[in-house]
Amino acid sequence: MWVSTKAQYGLRALIEIGRRDGQAVPLKDVAERQGISQHYLEQIASNLRRAGFIKSVRGAHGGYRLARPAASISAYDVVTTLEGSIAPVSCVEEDHVCGSHTVCGTQDLWFRVDAALRGVLGSTTLADLILESERAQHARLVQLEGSYAPRA
Repeated sequence: MWVSTKAQYGLRALIEIGRRDGQAVPLKDVAERQGISQHYLEQIASNLRRAGFIKSVRGAHGGYRLARPAASISAYDVVTTLEGSIAPVSCVEEDHVCGSHTVCGTQDLWFRVDAALRGVLGSTTLADLILESERAQHARLVQLEGSYAPRA
């Protein structure tokens, strides 16, 4: 399975929005902080809004905020909303009928890959990703502080 930039950027945008503790975040800020084209991010945000992950806030301090708790949003839901199917090959699609299943030696492999992918994405919440992001940022800051320590 190839994860497109749409799904990658969608998750990154949700992490950025989720880190703001319910404050509305302008897409311009998300785009700048994440290095994403604002125009492309607007298209992604439209999909995320329609799917109920974010809601828009109008006004001078407007932008987007999460529409529900980060712990209730799985990476699987976000990726499949933005990507559609995440099956690594077509033979593991629910409605796919494979004419080679009696001679194929790889079908079980692809079912295991599909199950693992669904398991990892399904068990990872936006809250998990936000926490990982904050830990990584903290580690970078600690590392930077250490590199500027006065020398004796």
